[in-house]
Amino acid sequence: MTVRPRYRLDRSMRATLSARFSGFNQRQYVRGKLAGDPVYGGVARLLQESPPFPLLDVGCGIGLLGHYLHGCGVLRGYVGIDHDERKIATGRAAAAAIGDALDLRCADVADLPDFRGHVCLLDVLHYLSAARQSPLLEQLAGHVAPGAQLMIRNVLRARHWRFHATVLEEHVLHATGWMRVGADHYPTAQEVTAPLERAGLTTTLTPLWGRTPFNSYLVVARRPA
Repeated sequence: MTVRPRYRLDRSMRATLSARFSGFNQRQYVRGKLAGDPVYGGVARLLQESPPFPLLDVGCGIGLLGHYLHGCGVLRGYVGIDHDERKIATGRAAAAAIGDALDLRCADVADLPDFRGHVCLLDVLHYLSAARQSPLLEQLAGHVAPGAQLMIRNVLRARHWRFHATVLEEHVLHATGWMRVGADHYPTAQEVTAPLERAGLTTTLTPLWGRTPFNSYLVVARRPA
């Protein structure tokens, strides 16, 4: 009998995952993200329904997505990169509990590894200037294998209260030091999807704010097999 992978981690599993991190504040942050952010379950479902390629997580932070996907049983190889050496160090320390399942590297988005498979870019794009966003999206499209997908979660610019709530949160994250750089350019949906379609990917866009007040959307760009 084949056991189907999970899409969501229960409270016990979230507690086990958060215990890998050191310090009360880190553990509370991890528990809150896993319980309230719909992106982890959304990516897990997409990967379970797709060919079993490895995943490149660009802007991975502490590697929380990798931990989550490993717990769900849908991970088929994981490389996470982030420019913040503090977060990479934190993620590596936590990942020691699951052996060599996560490969976390300190690198900039402009220095991507030689990779073909699925790609994630979660809550990263708006920290880059408008001039950098389109070239990065086209570059990421080149790392998507035939039959694989690029999954982007980002705030989109819109005349909506959710957008203004997101801008306020970004100011707080920057002021507290959690994010070393502040938001630069919030793209429109067209600014995200157009470069990907030019690169030969087919795109879909769906709201992904869950119980949060933020104007987040999930863009899934697939390369035909």
